[in-house]
Amino acid sequence: MKEKVSTIAARIKAGGKNIVFTGAGISTESGIPDYRSQGGIWDRFRPVYFDEFMSSRESREEYWRRWVALYQGLLAAKPNPAHLALAELCGAGMLAAVITQNVDNLHQESGIPPEKVIELHGNTRRIRCMHCRQLVPTDDVWKRLSGGDTAPECSCGGFLKPDTISFGQSMPEAEVKSATELSSTCDFFMVVGSTLLVQPAAHMPFFAKNHGAFLAIVNLSETPCDDISDVLIQAEAGKVLPALAEALLKA
Repeated sequence: MKEKVSTIAARIKAGGKNIVFTGAGISTESGIPDYRSQGGIWDRFRPVYFDEFMSSRESREEYWRRWVALYQGLLAAKPNPAHLALAELCGAGMLAAVITQNVDNLHQESGIPPEKVIELHGNTRRIRCMHCRQLVPTDDVWKRLSGGDTAPECSCGGFLKPDTISFGQSMPEAEVKSATELSSTCDFFMVVGSTLLVQPAAHMPFFAKNHGAFLAIVNLSETPCDDISDVLIQAEAGKVLPALAEALLKA
């Protein structure tokens, strides 16, 4: 692993536009379960599709019950060594942006400026009205839920919903456009903790590789991009990224 980390470090040191793409695997070490593995989120909760949420109060109530259960764990989660290592690299000017599939806000909590985090699937710490599109303070919604409001609504009458992308819901156009442009023009692209199975997010490594970028993958399981990667490390992000940061910043 040491030799592979050194190769990645050398490519980052070479300069250019360096992009990191993260998935659920970077946050499992913070105690946040992933979605697809045994015991993961979809193993515990049936997904509520967007059209169900919008058409059925019963579905909205189920959605909010699930959110309450997950949010309690999310509040206790803290950035782990992998998040902090990326924040160090970003602070040193070595990363142009972090594109993430995660909705946990841990990249921002680690110290990466919000403007450098591209959230493809939204952020569960924000609550948005599906009608007027205004953001509502999460603490206010939490109090309403704790007080017995099982499907909170906005003052305009619209349905409130965590600002994340549900199954069947349109992807955020601005974020997808930004991620696509960054991936298609970068010199270095590193995937961390993603199975690369969810579209359109999974297209990003291909955009990068087609542009001629160096592609590194750090993931415990196989991905569809393993055979086109320049460096593949099948190990925990919490071990690999701190070693990378040390190689770059403390040499």
